[in-house]
This record gives sequence, structure tokens and C-alpha cells, in this order.
Amino acid sequence: MKQINFDLTGPIGSKATFGLIVLQADETLEQDFRRLFPDRDIAIHISRIPSGDALTTDTIAAMKADLPRAAQLFPRAACFDVVGYGCTSGTTLIGAAAVADMVRQGVVAPVVTDPLTAALAALKALGVLRIGLVTPYVATVAGPVRDAFGTAGFTVVDTVTFGEEEEAKVARIAPASIMAAARAASTVAEAIFLSCTNLRTLDIIAPLESELGIPVLSSNQVLAWHMAQAAGAPLAADAPGRLFEVSARK
Repeated sequence: MKQINFDLTGPIGSKATFGLIVLQADETLEQDFRRLFPDRDIAIHISRIPSGDALTTDTIAAMKADLPRAAQLFPRAACFDVVGYGCTSGTTLIGAAAVADMVRQGVVAPVVTDPLTAALAALKALGVLRIGLVTPYVATVAGPVRDAFGTAGFTVVDTVTFGEEEEAKVARIAPASIMAAARAASTVAEAIFLSCTNLRTLDIIAPLESELGIPVLSSNQVLAWHMAQAAGAPLAADAPGRLFEVSARK
């Protein structure tokens, strides 16, 4: 056996280093982020959090205990620019400030964000006040998400939901069905928000914007946009949506 000397180099994320806490049942968010951040010099470190098979207020609330532990599983040597918690409804029920505090119990990050916080920033950047909301959730989960936008000063003109409780089915909802729901929610809206990181939305954002003539936002899209804005990180050239043409307002 021979032992030889070696040189050390810098971290993978020379342009940006992201941490992403993804629900155990989520099959979509991680894949979308790989598409939206294809640059090899952007590091994306993933940690999973137990989320339960059913999406209810109880299972979402149970994530509170696991958030710090999930954040602790990120690589200790990584220097994070932004950490995102990938659950829109979870943030709504736990609270964005509480989510950020829990994440910071496990990892050092100058910026912690989530899809709800990102959506509010995106709507502000677009100058939109009246939105149509599409969710896969049961009413007890969809209601608080709708109310969160109202509390932040936005008017939800219509809410359309699939009423699905089983997380595994959410990732299987056909994009055509999501498009139909967006049309139903768009009658007097200035923008559409497709809520839930497990919905497959990336490929329907541009067609919907072309058809409806208004911005179309989704949980994964706004989260990627917000994290890119915070870190100054480049996004894919084909990242879909009018949102990627604007900058976050301070």
C-alpha cells in the first residue's frame, strides 16, 4: 500500500450552494430544481423530512419536530447561501418565521425561505394583487393557504382544489387537470398560483401564460426564483414564466 500526498480544491458550489428540505412523499420538487439549476457550479444538497402518507393538518403539524433534525443532516462542511423548506401548506400551518427558526437550529444559512414566502415576494415583484389559487389539498389545508394570501394583502378571487388527501396521488395529478383548474380559477384574476411542491407544473406554466394572458406561478417555480435571487445564482435559460423576467423588490 502506498500513501501519496494530495491537493485540496474548493467546494462544488462555486456559484451558489443551496440546501433543500424535501418532504419524504414529494417526487417532484427535487426533479424540478435539477431542471431549473442545471449549472454544474451550483450545489444542491437535499435533505428529506418525514411527511406521512396523508396530507392533513395533523401530519403537517407533526413535521415541526422533524425540521431541525432534517436541517442537521446537511453536510457540515458546506457553506450554504440559501436553505429552502419545500412545503407550501406546511409553511402556512407552521408559520414562515417558525420554519426559519427551526431550520436554523440545524444549519447555518444567511437566508431561509419557503414556497409561501417566495410566492408573496413573487406577487409583489409582479405588482399583482388579485390571484386565482389552485391546490390539491383537502379543504382544511386549502383554506389556511388561501387565508395566508389574504392576510398578506392579496385578494384570492377564486380557489379551486382537487380535495386530495393522499400525497402519493398528488404527484400523479395530470398536468391537463391542473391546467383545467387554472382556467377555472382565472376568470377575474391577475395571476394564478399553483400551490404544492408535489404538483407537476413546470411544463404547463408557459402554455397557461400564453393562453390566459396573465402570470402563472407555482410553488417550485417561485421557490427556485426566490433562492436564485437571494444567491445571485443563474437559472436555466428555459426557466418558464414571466416571473423570471423580474427581480425581487426589497
